[in-house]
Amino acid sequence: MGWVAERVRGYEGVKVRRVVLKRSNGDKVKVERKKKLRHFRDLEVYRRSFDAAMFIFQMTEAFPKEERYSLVDQIRKSSRSVCANLAEGWRKRRYLAVFKNKITDSMMEASETQCWLEFCFACQYIRKREFDNLDDDYEQIIAMLNSMEMNAAKFCY
Repeated sequence: MGWVAERVRGYEGVKVRRVVLKRSNGDKVKVERKKKLRHFRDLEVYRRSFDAAMFIFQMTEAFPKEERYSLVDQIRKSSRSVCANLAEGWRKRRYLAVFKNKITDSMMEASETQCWLEFCFACQYIRKREFDNLDDDYEQIIAMLNSMEMNAAKFCY
């Protein structure tokens, strides 16, 4: 049985190897296998939260100076902590309870970031469209983290 393989982007950013098998009668059968996650950077939720944190960093550069040590520091810290806790949890996935705890910490930091975003909007430092987009991004991030927590055993070894 001959086959041809190609790498494609898969569900939630997991790389998939698509294999096309040829049967003896000439029919082709497509089979997709997910590539093993080897690093926290392979997680779609990590990439999304990293991108959101970088956007927040760039966005807050234009905030007033009087907000530098309050609002700016808080929202930057919480948005970065989503990624940091996820990375820490990934390295501790040998221990199910610790992994779940770090995922929960990531969700809490994402929720805190949403709170700070609401302050940014209320103080008119960001437009409604920016607020809505970032708030929606964090809702999706929280949903992905919640799914990871509920299926933690699949990530742990």
